[in-house]
Amino acid sequence: MKNREKIIIALDVDDLTRATELVTLLKGRVGGFKVGKQLFTAHGPAAVNLIREQGAAVFLDLKFHDIPNTVSRACRAATRLGVAMLTLHTLGGVAMLREAANAVAQCAEAEQLKRPLLLGVTVLTSLREHDLRQLGITMALDELVVHLARQAQDAGLDGVVASPQEAARIKQVCGTGFVVVTPGIRPAQAASHDQQRTLTPAAAIRAGADFLVIGRPVTEAADPCYAVEAIIAELQCQ
Repeated sequence: MKNREKIIIALDVDDLTRATELVTLLKGRVGGFKVGKQLFTAHGPAAVNLIREQGAAVFLDLKFHDIPNTVSRACRAATRLGVAMLTLHTLGGVAMLREAANAVAQCAEAEQLKRPLLLGVTVLTSLREHDLRQLGITMALDELVVHLARQAQDAGLDGVVASPQEAARIKQVCGTGFVVVTPGIRPAQAASHDQQRTLTPAAAIRAGADFLVIGRPVTEAADPCYAVEAIIAELQCQ
């Protein structure tokens, strides 16, 4: 996979016109675009459709977390939208993850659709050990991430979303074929904003990340194309 194909741009905006501008500007330069809660809540499936109509891949990051029946039905709907990847929370439990995986496989086969990659969200990159303690979770953060990744793999998911700081350990435990998607990517000199567990793009790839989700360092840059090319140049020099 080429380095630029590993980059997913997070369209964390609620303006469909701005989202369209970014897709038009960056398609072909990156591997795809993330539609998260902000854009999807504002515009729904239209946000997914506008990206697919321009020939780009969609990472639907809605982090489904509900009872198994509800999540499996939501995943079926996402499969019908033609997204390339979608997320659900591993803390929803093994039964939820397994039912979602089965539902997506059955839907794709029955309707002759391409099956999206199912990714389990482990621990948000905004959280630290202290935050887990406040939630009553006593397991060490890195151990919890690996534990959740193994459960996701056992339930039939294709990979997980985790901070780049845990990528190497996940690959070690789950194998190189288990996909790791990493937010919390911050190029050198970029502000960390509300992300706590971050790495640079090159460091994340060295750690084993398969895809890098990058938002504000690109979308809020004066020249988003230049920002993307600078990241690609950094990856090529690793």
